[in-house]
Amino acid sequence: MTTQRNQVSANGRQYRYPTSPVVVVCVDGCEPEYINQAIEAGRAPFFASLKERGTCLTAECVVPSFTNPNNLSIVTGVPPAVHGICGNFFWDSDTREEVMMNDAKYLRAGTLLAALARAGARVNVVTAKDKLRSLLGHELSGICFSAEKADQVTLAANGIADALALTGMPVPSVYSAALSEFVFAAGVALLERERPDVMYLSTTDYVQHKAAPGTPAANDFTAMLDRYMAKLDALGAIVVVTADHGMNAKTDALGRPNIVFLQTRLDAWYGAGATRVILPITDPYVVHHGALGSYATVYLTAAQARDAVAERIAALPGIEAVHIRETGCARFELPPDRVGDLIVVAERLTVIGTSADRHDLSGLDAPLRSHGGVSEQKVPLIANRRAAELPERRWRNFDAFDLALNHLR
Repeated sequence: MTTQRNQVSANGRQYRYPTSPVVVVCVDGCEPEYINQAIEAGRAPFFASLKERGTCLTAECVVPSFTNPNNLSIVTGVPPAVHGICGNFFWDSDTREEVMMNDAKYLRAGTLLAALARAGARVNVVTAKDKLRSLLGHELSGICFSAEKADQVTLAANGIADALALTGMPVPSVYSAALSEFVFAAGVALLERERPDVMYLSTTDYVQHKAAPGTPAANDFTAMLDRYMAKLDALGAIVVVTADHGMNAKTDALGRPNIVFLQTRLDAWYGAGATRVILPITDPYVVHHGALGSYATVYLTAAQARDAVAERIAALPGIEAVHIRETGCARFELPPDRVGDLIVVAERLTVIGTSADRHDLSGLDAPLRSHGGVSEQKVPLIANRRAAELPERRWRNFDAFDLALNHLR
C-alpha cells in the first residue's frame, strides 16, 4: 500500500486522498426495501431527498452474504479471495478446529483504513459488535472501538479514553436496536469533536432479523438511521450508505422455519464422521438466528466422490445450488484453502443447519429471518452527493470507498 500525489493505493486500487470528511456506513442486514418502505411511509425524509441531490445505486454484496466477509470487503475494497475472510466461522485446517474468524491473523490484505491513516488521514471506526473490531482496526492508527464494549476502551488500545461520554448513552444490549443507535450517535459526536478525515460505521442486524421491511419496528429503525445520516450530512461529510447483506424470511406459509439439517442427511447417507458441515454464519450472537443461514460448506473424506455427493445434496428440497470448491470459489471470489469440498447455497426461503440438536431456537420470538445466500446479495449503495459521471459496471458494496473518494464531490 502506497501513497503518491494525493492518492492512496490499497490492494491494487487507487483512491483520492480525502479533502473533506468521508463517512461510509454499513447498515447490517439492510436490503434496499427497508429504505424504500420507510420513504413510502414518510419516515425517511433524508433518504427521500437523495433522489434529487444524491446518488442511489443498487449493489451486490459478497457471497456468503454474512457480516465478516462483507465488512472486510468494504474496508479492503476487494473480495474474500484477496483478503481471506470468507465467513464468521470456518474450519481451520492447520489447527483442525472449527473456529471464529474474528482474529486479524486470518487477514491476508491490509485495509484501506490503515493505508489512509499511514498517509496522514485521521481515521475513526465504530462498530456495533466487538467481533469485528480487531479486524477493522488491524494496523490502524486512529480511533477504533465497538458499541458493545464502549465502557472498556483505553487510549492505548482504542485511541480514545471516553467512548461513553461521546453519546451519554449506557452500553446497550447486544440484542437491541440501541446498539446500532450508539454507533450512529458516537459517529456524529466524533465528527463534531474530532473532525476525522475518514470514518467507518458498522451496525448490527438485530432488528432486520426480526422485522420485515415496512413493519413498524423496521420503519422505526430506518427513521432513526435517517435522522443520524441527516446530521452527518449537515456537518458537511460525504456520506455513503451500504449494507453487508440483505435479509429474507426463512419460513413456510405458517411461519415455521424451513431448515435443511444437512449434517443429519449426510450422516444418514454416508455414516457419521464421513463428512463435516460448516456453517459460516456462526458467531457469538446466535439468539436471533439460531446459527441458521442460507450458505454452508461441506468437507468430505477421500472416499467420497464430490460430484455424486453434490448431486445428492442438490436434489434436496430448499437447496438452490451446490458447487464444487474450484467452481464455487471462482464464482463467489473465495479463498479455496478456507472453503470445504462443496459449497451449498439454499434458496430464498430456506436455511441450512447441521442437526436439530445443535441449533437452539428457543430465543426466536418472531418468525425466522436470515441471510447467507445469493438471495440476500442485493444491497443499497447510496450517497448524499451526486457524481459527475459514474461508470457502467457491476457495483459492489466494496466499491463504497471508491464511490466516496473517487466519484463524489
